[in-house]
Amino acid sequence: MVEERITDGRRIAQLLASEIDGREDGALERLEITDVDRDVEPTADGARAYDVTAMGPSQSRADERIARVFVHESFARLAFETGSDAASTAAEELDLRVEEDETAVQPPAVAFVFVESGAAVKRATTVVERVVRSVAADSTHG
Repeated sequence: MVEERITDGRRIAQLLASEIDGREDGALERLEITDVDRDVEPTADGARAYDVTAMGPSQSRADERIARVFVHESFARLAFETGSDAASTAAEELDLRVEEDETAVQPPAVAFVFVESGAAVKRATTVVERVVRSVAADSTHG
């Protein structure tokens, strides 16, 4: 059986949301898909589809946006403002294309991780997981 390669940006973003939302273990258990634009259509510059948010464990700790997800015609793009260094490192290690926002004049820097096929969704989920762990470690040491 030949498996068809998924290269539709909207479908890739949907698969990524399902993968993140469906995981109830480890660093991903507190993540939720928030601010969803159910009518989003891919654009050349990327249209925001949803946010990936770490939900605070209590009312004393606020929710924190981990990434924004944008859809393009043939790929999805995650924009990490939180944990951008961890996102860049993890994406490179997992052979995902990553770019940093060279125009950012002040922190936080932004790392863009590109999810260019359905097969890359699990690796992108691993990037998100590593960012969550990095942010959690920073908050306990900082």
